[in-house]
Amino acid sequence: MLSFFSNQIDRQHTVSKEEKTLDDLERSEGSHFPGDDYRPSDRKNWMADLSVEKLTLNKIVWPGTHDSATNEIGIPLISRPLAECQTLSIYDQLVLGTRVLDVRVQEDREICHGILTSYNVDVVIDDVIRFLSETHSEIVILEIRTEYGHKDPPEFETYLADKLGQFLIKQDDNLFHKPVSEILPKRVICIWKPRESPKPSRGGLLWNSDYLKDNWIDTDLPWTKFQSNLKHLSEQAPISSRKFFYRVENTVTPQADNPVVWVKPVTDRIRKHARLFISQCVSKGCGDKLQILSTDLIDGDFVDACVGLTHARIEGKV
Repeated sequence: MLSFFSNQIDRQHTVSKEEKTLDDLERSEGSHFPGDDYRPSDRKNWMADLSVEKLTLNKIVWPGTHDSATNEIGIPLISRPLAECQTLSIYDQLVLGTRVLDVRVQEDREICHGILTSYNVDVVIDDVIRFLSETHSEIVILEIRTEYGHKDPPEFETYLADKLGQFLIKQDDNLFHKPVSEILPKRVICIWKPRESPKPSRGGLLWNSDYLKDNWIDTDLPWTKFQSNLKHLSEQAPISSRKFFYRVENTVTPQADNPVVWVKPVTDRIRKHARLFISQCVSKGCGDKLQILSTDLIDGDFVDACVGLTHARIEGKV
């Protein structure tokens, strides 16, 4: 028993030390980067505001959400805090400026995070379609995957094609260098990641897992995650030569061996340092490699930071 409590004290000390390291880095080096003072006039239509003729897919810093459809997961005040990575609906996230969604499903098409569930995936699709109907130039990356430990929903690829067909951007390696104006009126890059079913074929309506990559590490230590994100990003090719989307997740994850297991207090250890991360990317020569940046509990400042760096790229400042 004494050993258990000693280990917990040591763990909390490590967490505090890593939080302090990030705070000290921000104080000493700041969080400035080209475009950091830019604020979109309308987050709902920020791509349109940046000029769809100049905005190519590979210049966009895509603001994304991690475990996007968890706003109604589990039981309020009981299991929900253990798995709620977003408090906003999919529609509200898109209006706020989110452009990459991370959606997990199980066999019955219910949204899930581990063993906890929220609502049917129809809610997600309907929210996406509602947003698309209210805008004209915003492109959304919709990643849907079968959650770990679950089975694929039957005939799910057909379901997605039927529901989103009129909006779907066909898989095409040449798209990355095209301006948004040449891709419209198609609006959705849908990446389907089954666990056992065949993955979507190249050139089809749906994109497969080869086109969205990341280097996830499962930790609740913010400086450890921050350094890992920078390291793996530095190893990627520049976006000018990349034929896939690469995601960095500015998140940390509750661990079973730590007494703090609610998502919000854990992820807040790193969430506030999104601008610092972008600043470090630029200062360390990775500014031309950052593409998708995702977060838990997305807010307007996170969106503004991503859009600001996108604007700087269009203006040739980075």
